Amino acid sequence: MEFLTDTTHLHITTWVIAILLFVIAAFMAPESKGRKIIHMVLRLFYILVIITGLTLFIAHSSYDAMQYGLKFLFGLLTIGMMEMVLVRGKKGKSVTLFWILFAVFLVITMFYGFKLPIGFNFLA
Repeated sequence: MEFLTDTTHLHITTWVIAILLFVIAAFMAPESKGRKIIHMVLRLFYILVIITGLTLFIAHSSYDAMQYGLKFLFGLLTIGMMEMVLVRGKKGKSVTLFWILFAVFLVITMFYGFKLPIGFNFLA
C-alpha cells in the first residue's frame, strides 16, 4: 500500500476530480437526472479523498501532527460544505453561506496541503 503514501499524486487527483464533479453538479438543474448521477459519483470521490487523505495523515503526521490534523479537519469541512451546497440547492434553500464557507475552507485546506512537508512547494 505504499503507492498511497509515497506521494500525494493519488490524493490530489481524487480531490481535483471531486471539485470538478462538484462544480458540474452545482450548476446543473436541481431536478435533472444527470445531477443525481454526478452527485452519487461525487459521494464515491468523497470517500476516496478521505481514504487517501487518511493514509497520508497516518503515514506523515509525525512530521507536524498539528498541521496535518488541521489540514485533515479543514478537508472534512470542505467536503461537508460541498455536500451542503448540493443538498440544500436541490431542496431550493439558500446556499450562499455554504458557498462562502466552501471557498474559505478550500483555500485553508489547500494552503495547509501545499505547506506541509510532503506537499508541493510552488515558491521554490
